[in-house]
Amino acid sequence: MRRRIAAKGAAAATAAVLGLAMAACDNPQDSKGGDTAQGDAELRIGLAYDVGGKGDKSFNDSAFRGLERVKDELGITDVKDFEPKEGEAESDKEERLKLMANEGYDVIIGVGFAYAEPLKEVAPEFPDVNFAIIDSRIEDHDNVTSLVFAEEQASFLAGAAAALKSEEDHIGFVGGVKTPLIQKFQAGYEAGAKEINDDIDIEVSYLTQPPDFGGFSDPARGESTAKGQFDKGADVVFHAAGASGNGVLQAAADREQLFIGVDSDQYANAPDDQKQYVVTSALKNIDTAVFEYVKSVADGKTQTGVQEFDLSGGGVDYATSNSEQISDIQGQLDELKQKIIDGEIEVPTKP
Repeated sequence: MRRRIAAKGAAAATAAVLGLAMAACDNPQDSKGGDTAQGDAELRIGLAYDVGGKGDKSFNDSAFRGLERVKDELGITDVKDFEPKEGEAESDKEERLKLMANEGYDVIIGVGFAYAEPLKEVAPEFPDVNFAIIDSRIEDHDNVTSLVFAEEQASFLAGAAAALKSEEDHIGFVGGVKTPLIQKFQAGYEAGAKEINDDIDIEVSYLTQPPDFGGFSDPARGESTAKGQFDKGADVVFHAAGASGNGVLQAAADREQLFIGVDSDQYANAPDDQKQYVVTSALKNIDTAVFEYVKSVADGKTQTGVQEFDLSGGGVDYATSNSEQISDIQGQLDELKQKIIDGEIEVPTKP
């Protein structure tokens, strides 16, 4: 597949209409270098963040780490990431993708299912561009690769951890937006908790309903919702709420209760005074998916279709960085993990 496109003339006009906020990675866009399958012409990589943007310490930051690996390990320096606008419409995402394609990006990655419909519209207009989307299945476009995860498997282990650590047999789940994707987290979490204790009480709250996706970028609402669950008696809360999860962690620290993070290892990026409350995180290795996809293009062996990442291949997992919290239950979690890999436990994807 050709990886260069000729259409660049509309870029300036498109950018002016959008007023897009572009957050460039550390290396300047016009920097060249690195050995890739392109030969003398280096790949240009563009990545568009989901709601909450870079700095959410969760979903988007995992994608950013993938870009950093692309630069560090593949030597590709022509990399740029694009921030979303607060409250933006689907048309804004569509124009963002067009902007990148018109500017000559060879690889364009949409972070999050919200890019599904925009990608379906834009990809056919730029058949020589390699598009990828995280968290959505698009199977009828030859130049779109879907990077999807078994979130429910990692969430099962999070639920088991919550039940094992709970002293009150009462735990909570905070979802950012009530969508089928986030309900996969809920389903896995509930199943894992009930695997340990079938009588456990589980509080479930969603911050917003579609089409309002602000639930992924509202730490204040995440904090107040989690405090409500703690006040009802929960002593461990797991979130799948993007940047809003920072508020959930704050609530756990304020109440001196336990927290389980999502997507990234949230113990690693928690403030020092909050680390002690982080039991584990349901890991979703978006950074690996981004890196491996870009590498496949650079190697001339572009991944196509639907690429699935689960426990068996290390695409999802649970974090063990807080040894003080996890060491006493790690053996039980590893047993459950192996049972899932072996097919002895089938994790549901719907609550």
